[in-house]
Amino acid sequence: MRQPLRQLPRLALLPLLLAGCGALPPAATGPARPLAAPAGSSATLALLETTDLHANVLSYDYYKLQAEPSIGLERTAALIAQARAQFPNNLLLDNGDTIQGTALADYQALVKPLACDQTLAIYKAMNLLKVDGGGIGNHEFNYGLAFLSQVTGNRFDVDSVDAGKPRCAGPAFPQVLANVYSVRTGKPLFAPYHIIDKQITATGPDGKAIAATVKVGIISFAPPTIMAWDKRWLEGRVYTQGVRETAEKFIPEMRAKGAELVVAISHGGLDDSPYSPTMENGNYYLAQVPGVDAMLIGHSHQLFPNAASTVPQFNLPGVDKARGLVNGVPTVMANLWGKHLGVIGFSLRHDGTRWVIDKSATTVEARGIQNADKSYVTPDPAIATLVAEEHAATIAYVQTPVGATDFRMSTYFADVGDVSAIEVVNQAQSSYLAAYVKANLPQYAHLPVLSMSSPFKSGSAGVSDYTDVKAGNVALNNAADLYLYPNALYGVKMNGAELQAWLEQSARRFNTIDVNKTEPQELVNTAHPSYNFDTLTSADVRYQIDVTQPPGRRIQALSYKGKPVDASEEFLIATNNYRASGGGNFPGLDGSKTVVASPDNNRELLIAYVTQEKNLTRAKNGAARSWTFAKAATKGPVVFHSAPNVIDLARAAGIDNVTQLKLDDGAGKGFALYQLDLSK
Repeated sequence: MRQPLRQLPRLALLPLLLAGCGALPPAATGPARPLAAPAGSSATLALLETTDLHANVLSYDYYKLQAEPSIGLERTAALIAQARAQFPNNLLLDNGDTIQGTALADYQALVKPLACDQTLAIYKAMNLLKVDGGGIGNHEFNYGLAFLSQVTGNRFDVDSVDAGKPRCAGPAFPQVLANVYSVRTGKPLFAPYHIIDKQITATGPDGKAIAATVKVGIISFAPPTIMAWDKRWLEGRVYTQGVRETAEKFIPEMRAKGAELVVAISHGGLDDSPYSPTMENGNYYLAQVPGVDAMLIGHSHQLFPNAASTVPQFNLPGVDKARGLVNGVPTVMANLWGKHLGVIGFSLRHDGTRWVIDKSATTVEARGIQNADKSYVTPDPAIATLVAEEHAATIAYVQTPVGATDFRMSTYFADVGDVSAIEVVNQAQSSYLAAYVKANLPQYAHLPVLSMSSPFKSGSAGVSDYTDVKAGNVALNNAADLYLYPNALYGVKMNGAELQAWLEQSARRFNTIDVNKTEPQELVNTAHPSYNFDTLTSADVRYQIDVTQPPGRRIQALSYKGKPVDASEEFLIATNNYRASGGGNFPGLDGSKTVVASPDNNRELLIAYVTQEKNLTRAKNGAARSWTFAKAATKGPVVFHSAPNVIDLARAAGIDNVTQLKLDDGAGKGFALYQLDLSK
């Protein structure tokens, strides 16, 4: 039998506020009595959104063990204070993917789990900021239902959660989720919605200030695809419904209970594909449900509104990327990691019965923590003080050494073939899968074992967002840098045709290059995230990617041990639960190909592998590049972007067809411009 990993150091994963009961009186005094406003009264009410914080409480990178001023709720706090000064009538709402994503989060969930009476560091900070309400994202489920039940202070009536345990400490603001249901009870896991009696200062018809109440209903939706991504925690315990039908069910109920404004806090992006109750990004259709007054969206880690955006989801019919409207509904997405604050400024007028929105005077914007001079706003020092103990404990933990490396493992040039930060992950995964199959599944022991992994960090969140493990000691924080997410190791059985289709989907990472164009062409298709650029790193496998061909026709000369891969030839491939269960929409990967669903975490088995190997070398652990670009002579330059002045790392990885064209690519984000010579 395989050796369990439980005695190894645990770190769980890597690579999404607290508020709001400020408007609510102490429970002992009872609910506030709504204050009616006379017809003709007017007011401005701002909705402030944080989203995809991913436990980035502080401006600190636990994987590089250094300050990182471009992220952190402690800096978003400055934007919140500014917005509250501008809009005294406001609600601060969080969109989810809040409790997972940093070593701090993993430490509190897996290394030294919280006691029932303790509050997560991210929730402590959000309580300090007086968040008014929050939604639930997909990553909230990564640590299982029992943990989520505990840290949110909710009793879940589901299998795997002890209903007899006391209610634990949770955030001091209401959290809602409408489209995830308990199999046992058929009822929503969380309260589906909450109506906030927001006391405001308004202007009466005579021009004088008056006190009034606006009843704001908040309702939240998680991506239904959680059922695939976290199948091991959720299957048989909960089920989901689509965002559109869920909204159609609950919004009339909210209105009947007095909600004058309905805010949809929906953890997803926009997709105009034919509607499905299981679609990941259903908010294009949610905006069409009668009664939705505003949408706070997320999950995609993008910025909206953004007039300059080239992201396909913001260039759909009915989407106004400059004004922040989706099918006429004011909508904001505040990026990720606390980099931005979404602000929707409602202009309200009372018609004698209820508050109504003047959409022509409503504003939508996303404000960044970076100033015009490239400096960053000053963090709120109270937050660092609040979480100092947890912060220090996390730093001490992640410095635990597990091995050493004689080469630098980075992803600065992963898009052009550097496997220095990928091969060791693939080796750890394939080693684990091979041992597991040998011990437990002898019927598959004759099949070749391969492994797929991807460069999880490739600059999407900024010039510092790259894996970079220096030569020298390898500690737990380095393992977390190499493997970002809290996934479990899964093994799938695929034939040659399916393997080729998998690689074709990965190759969508690249734009189609026209060899006859003389102007510069961008190599990387940023709409296809780097974590979906799966690659093999095996000396036994070779293939080429022809970027001059359209998607679906790019993988050429796929071979195994020197022979072309036959369409019916079978392989076992190590991957993770996200990919094996349908994440990324890879053909054939829908859960049906899974033969091993391990309970062990990919990062933990990586730690175990490095611990066993002790000393990593480039020749053994960082040089087996399975793929190259098919050669092509282009009339104009093919360019891509990465951190400046790291060309030596490309050379060390054996990549000699890349040059740095400009130290600054001109986009104002600190990236350099590089050229790839496809003819070499």
